[in-house]
Amino acid sequence: MSDYSVMDDIELLLFIQRDNENAYSEIYKRYWKQLFYTAYNIIQNKDEAQDAVQEVFIALWQRRNEAEIKSLKSYLSQATRFQVLKAIRSQKADEQFYKRLAEITADIVYENPLLFKEQENLLKQIMDALPEDCRNIFRLSREEHFTYKQIAGQLSISEKTVEKKMSICLQHIRQSLQQNLGISVSLLVTFYLYH
Repeated sequence: MSDYSVMDDIELLLFIQRDNENAYSEIYKRYWKQLFYTAYNIIQNKDEAQDAVQEVFIALWQRRNEAEIKSLKSYLSQATRFQVLKAIRSQKADEQFYKRLAEITADIVYENPLLFKEQENLLKQIMDALPEDCRNIFRLSREEHFTYKQIAGQLSISEKTVEKKMSICLQHIRQSLQQNLGISVSLLVTFYLYH
């Protein structure tokens, strides 16, 4: 019987490609805690962090024969950040989550203002491409902090219409960001979209 704890990541990956559950368990033991802290530092919610990491490991096993992984640690870290972004999108997190994202964004803006300026320009282009009614609803919601009810009253439309237009708007923005930005940069602008 092999001692998986002494194997390096490349060896473990080769074993899980052969459906070896013991190698998979070793990867889980080796990285779960680190990935949990990565997720928790962003989400600040234990259950959400655990869910994100669980999804990462489920996907690793499901994609074990198709994923081309050069660095397991980097792959798992990026996958965890992606799962956190999915949690943001589905609005599963609470106010502490948004507060933490704002802090992270501020740190990165301070460290790399040029990168933030580029993403601001990209976000403006994406917003300009939206239909005018969606753009107005988005602006009232995110910049003026109107509720959906207030927006509906202001524009003389139903709240359901506001919800539908916001959903269309956010979906368009998310898709455009994914096409134009890497995952870490997408996290920076997500706070703006969802706060």
